[in-house]
Amino acid sequence: MIRADLLQRASELRARRTPFVVATVVRVQRPASAKPGDSALLLPDGTVEGFVGGACTETTVRAQGLRQLAAGQPALLRITPAAADGPGGPDGPGAAAGAEGIVTVPNPCLSGGTLDIFLEVVRPPMLVHVFGDTPVARALAAVGREAGWDTRLATDPAAGVPPDAAAVVVASHGGDEVPVLAAALRAGAGYVGLVASRRRGASVAAALELDDEQARRFHTPAGLDIGARTPGEIAVSIAAEIVSVTSPAPPPAAEPGPGGPGGPGGPGAAAERTDPVCGMTVAVAEATPRLRHGGTTVYFCSPACRDSFAADPERYTRKL
Repeated sequence: MIRADLLQRASELRARRTPFVVATVVRVQRPASAKPGDSALLLPDGTVEGFVGGACTETTVRAQGLRQLAAGQPALLRITPAAADGPGGPDGPGAAAGAEGIVTVPNPCLSGGTLDIFLEVVRPPMLVHVFGDTPVARALAAVGREAGWDTRLATDPAAGVPPDAAAVVVASHGGDEVPVLAAALRAGAGYVGLVASRRRGASVAAALELDDEQARRFHTPAGLDIGARTPGEIAVSIAAEIVSVTSPAPPPAAEPGPGGPGGPGGPGAAAERTDPVCGMTVAVAEATPRLRHGGTTVYFCSPACRDSFAADPERYTRKL
């Protein structure tokens, strides 16, 4: 069972709309330092709060947990000893997809045991900022609440757009459209929609002077073309388009790639590197041990591997 202090910390993170992963040990095959019920929280910067095993287990939880956090999907992580023929097994360091929802990772640092750790992704409800006091705006707010979103209606253009808004929809029938849309694009919202006719939408887009990246995020007329006519139907079409645009990418495939298992990962995924000492895949995160060598930052699974590299870098530089 998750510790009381971690429960309190999780509540604080939820209140601050900070996504995180709850990692819980559910099965242990000895020898291993963790036991069933041990748990930890993984933050977006790679910080691990709590205990799910030693430094190498924590490194694997960090790397796979950040992948799942970026994808918004839970997983059962199975960490096993590396095969005898080399770090990470015969195919080198990497994760392998087993049954649906199970990811098996060979860990060359384990002392012989196997750990099953459930990675539960906790993300705040999607924040949708709706500007306008119109039937469509009110209907969209209602649809959003039913979808489980954090939907916020606004009528003051000076109020600003929340920096973590995933979607911004302007349904003001012409009032203060350009400044609110411009603020939404600057804030980086993945979906920016304008409820308008095609002709007026094109005119507003021209006034915004969109670059290519902004044009990909800007949608007008807002909503999928489903023949919607009433405010409720239009709200449903907009909600469907928001889902189609903002749905997270699936976790990276298991095949090794340039950034580690699965390559560089999906949108928002942490970059990955290979520890030149033990061969483990590690996440490029604030909490990951590292040092500078030859003008390059080298990342490690643990301080022990970092110290081994520092003591004899020439032995390991060929693996960089």
